[in-house]
Amino acid sequence: MTITTQWYPPGLPTSLTYPDAPVGSILAAAAARYGDRIAFLHGEDHLTFADTWRAACRFANALREHGIGRGSTVALHLPNCLAYPVAYYGTLLSGATFSPANPLLPPHDLAAQLADCEAAAVVTFGPVAGALAQADVPLVLVDRPTTDDQTDFAAFHRDAPETPPDAGLDVHTDLAHLAYTGGTTGRSKGVRLPHRNVVVNTLQYACWGTGSVPVLDDAGHPTLDQTGPADEWPVRLGTGIGINLTPWFHAMGTIGALNVAVATGGTVVLHDLFDPPAYVADAERLRVTSMSGAPALFAALLACPQFHTADLSSVRTVTSGAAPLAREMINALQRRLPDAVIAEGYGLTEVTMGATLSPSWRSGTRKVGSVGVPIFDTEVKVVPPEGGEEPLPPDTPGEVCIRGPQVMTGYHNRPEETAATLVDGWLHTGDIGTIDDDGYLSIVDRKKDMLIYKGYNVYPRELEELLVALPEVAAAAVVGRRTAEVGELPVAFVVRAQGHDVTAEELLERVNGQVVPYKRVRELRFVEQIPMSAAGKVLKRELREQLT
Repeated sequence: MTITTQWYPPGLPTSLTYPDAPVGSILAAAAARYGDRIAFLHGEDHLTFADTWRAACRFANALREHGIGRGSTVALHLPNCLAYPVAYYGTLLSGATFSPANPLLPPHDLAAQLADCEAAAVVTFGPVAGALAQADVPLVLVDRPTTDDQTDFAAFHRDAPETPPDAGLDVHTDLAHLAYTGGTTGRSKGVRLPHRNVVVNTLQYACWGTGSVPVLDDAGHPTLDQTGPADEWPVRLGTGIGINLTPWFHAMGTIGALNVAVATGGTVVLHDLFDPPAYVADAERLRVTSMSGAPALFAALLACPQFHTADLSSVRTVTSGAAPLAREMINALQRRLPDAVIAEGYGLTEVTMGATLSPSWRSGTRKVGSVGVPIFDTEVKVVPPEGGEEPLPPDTPGEVCIRGPQVMTGYHNRPEETAATLVDGWLHTGDIGTIDDDGYLSIVDRKKDMLIYKGYNVYPRELEELLVALPEVAAAAVVGRRTAEVGELPVAFVVRAQGHDVTAEELLERVNGQVVPYKRVRELRFVEQIPMSAAGKVLKRELREQLT
């Protein structure tokens, strides 16, 4: 089912025209338009849009002087820091491919990923540079080096020219990103994303979120014309500000919290760690206009006393991704921030970042529990999870499939997995969802997370929603224990809410009383915390390992 035109942003076309431009041109346009406006703020330090552009050009030229450009891959093994956007855009301006690496990866896994992407260079961070000990990379650059034998990232490009090199890119075939899947359900795979994909997905979300259309500036670089009215999109281009905790090495971070922010002229505030009181204090002091992140961020904010007393009247948008928000959490956020549009989106690395988003304009219809509707030029259908390509009727659970210009070209060096995932232009996501009569998508669960009990499908998210709705529960995750007799038994891992001493038996009775017998949770374990990836996704494979 495809979205109907009545759900598109008012006054905007149903299809956008995307310029054939490389990713670096997004920063070029922003530097020309927003100049001395602060683009990135980290403590007492900052970079303006113009600063970022000049530094990125220097880094691009320095890479090329070392023989790194088109056809090479540069991995960024960095936390969110001011060096990141310089290294990211500089890599792309040089013609090289950007490959993000989680700075918390164990050395063996990091070495394997760097070998898989054939990294010619790595930009890392002093405190985590030791993780590269097992990797074989020709050039290692270190932001904030901790030893004298490390090559300083800033010194490497300090004296290089500040004009962009001619990289000679083909935006349809040259890779901008070689990004690796989160590995929450298995081994990470390299996802091949040309420059065209990254520019398209950036513009899809930037336009949807601001009521804009893409245009070219005087130099031929892509920028935005905000045609949507201010009463629908009160945050105007070049005025937004938000605190970003989403890792830039994650798809939601690279596109939504970096490229979209640059394209819309927003100021990104960086925090080294998530300290809820400090987050709230900065949100109040800086008059942030948006709050974005994974559900874990919002759960922590709702549990923070300062969040309920601070002046957060400047907040106009709250966006969530990476994992589904619980219904109770959405309702609590709406009560606390009544003037904010709460928009949940859906995507995965294989679609560059995203495919759906709730209406971001104030008069739009947002449905609690839904991840919105397909964005511009994107189709979504739901097919039988056991196989087949024919769309299922409305409100019938099935595998979510996506078709659009942001869909990957394939997995790196994995033709069989590519062929199994891309079928006639449709990406099979492995997620289970439903589409209602209005075209709104709801995610039921991961296909790999779905349990089969005596032949019945059991979706862990339904049980997790019931658990977290209880005041005694701070967080919950449900996985299956395999048995020869019935298939899989639902097992819940639960974090008690502070100040509550509820028993497992009490929780089981209250949850199981709300579901049919085959869906009942059979075992409940209390834990101190639910294992999460850096991007805020529950690591269910770690929970399953605890059952063996």
